[in-house]
Amino acid sequence: MTVSSVSTTQSADPAPVIAASDAASADRFLKLLVAQMQNQDPLSPMDNAQVTSQMAQINTVSGIEKLNVTVQGLSSQFVQMQALQGAGLVGHDVIVPGKLLAITDGFGQGGFELAGPADSVKVEILAANGQVADTIDLGAQSSGLHSFAWPSGTADETSGLSFRVTAKSGAAAVGATPLMRDRVVAVSMGGNALMLELTRSGSVAYADVKSFN
Repeated sequence: MTVSSVSTTQSADPAPVIAASDAASADRFLKLLVAQMQNQDPLSPMDNAQVTSQMAQINTVSGIEKLNVTVQGLSSQFVQMQALQGAGLVGHDVIVPGKLLAITDGFGQGGFELAGPADSVKVEILAANGQVADTIDLGAQSSGLHSFAWPSGTADETSGLSFRVTAKSGAAAVGATPLMRDRVVAVSMGGNALMLELTRSGSVAYADVKSFN
């Protein structure tokens, strides 16, 4: 669903549910313990350590149930917080994985992320048919995020220009993820993940956003 406005509602207090679950678990435990003691071998009765150990087990289960409910509540609050942040991004630009050039004021702009340092980085500008239109030699680059600008002349974003990045360290290839600028037009929820609806890239996970403009 698309998030045009975000509101938060208080969910029912989980404490009564926890208490009821704890009470039921404790009741079952006590019945089993009493039955076990009634049917134990008189010549080899349960000692205090065994009883204490079993009581500790029921307390541990109860504690885990409470912890799970607490974690679920925190997860829900985190998703709501992400939705609020995402709604504020509508109309703004983000940097996400992608290979389309963003063309503004006669320049095509793109970026990439290197998995490690490279002593040779090359960016190839590709026409809509996939043919190489130009090549940019960026030389040595450190690991991390980088950007570039290419004089695009009369081309615009309808020209379908894209790019690819090749990076090497000696003879070994270095991982290079192409990055592009795109605009957020809407926010949606996919399961428990916040999704951004972008002008050119479609639906992209909020977690995949590299930076915000």
